[in-house]
Amino acid sequence: MSMTLDIRPSCLCTERLTAAAKRWRFLKRIRQFDQMDFQFALWQMVNLVVAPRKVYRNFVTRKQSKDQFARDDPAFLVLLSAFLCLSSALITVVLRLGFVGFIKFLLWSVFVDCIGAGMITATVMWAVTNAFFRADRQHDVEWGYSFDIHLNASFAFLVFIHIIQPILYYPLLSLQGFVGSFFACTLYLVACSYYLYITFLGYSSVPFLKGTRKLLYLFPFLLLLYCVTVGVGWNVSRAVMNFYHYRVM
Repeated sequence: MSMTLDIRPSCLCTERLTAAAKRWRFLKRIRQFDQMDFQFALWQMVNLVVAPRKVYRNFVTRKQSKDQFARDDPAFLVLLSAFLCLSSALITVVLRLGFVGFIKFLLWSVFVDCIGAGMITATVMWAVTNAFFRADRQHDVEWGYSFDIHLNASFAFLVFIHIIQPILYYPLLSLQGFVGSFFACTLYLVACSYYLYITFLGYSSVPFLKGTRKLLYLFPFLLLLYCVTVGVGWNVSRAVMNFYHYRVM
């Protein structure tokens, strides 16, 4: 006997909030630090790296109770901003960018790498999933949820690129020849795999989306790209760190 997940809200609201109303309620809560659940947001961050499946069970529960998949608590966004500040400081020290360079790098990280790229990625995935993966046309994927999926996947990705990479850069990743290229490309393979897998988990958790396993078809292309970069000896870590340096100097 099959079980069907009930995604109808169990709350007593008689009207569904519009997307604009949900965004306004979210923005209003950004100033209310005493009402944010930072402990739970930190739990999400840890599990996005060690057990990402656990995180998306909460998103399904939120849909049942509050009629939305997207986060209604900005605590995760606040902690992500703090993480970007700390990781930007670490990269600044490693690359010797100075204080002005730190400010520039932080602004790039927050407004271009995170928010700008996130809005583009979320919009593309929101359009694609609603156009090609919906089995029930009475429901649609919220744009805010697509953006949350990107933030979740980005955090795991940035743990490797903004924390592990600068720590290992000079002793290992920047080495000339095959050794440096191998470890640098492997680090990016793991980081990109996390991003792709967490993105897949996010959309596969939506009960009215079907065929989301097709997102995993990108893994063979990722592996092929990895083999090519290692084969030609391209050190992607050195290229990225040089890009970080020259875009703020």
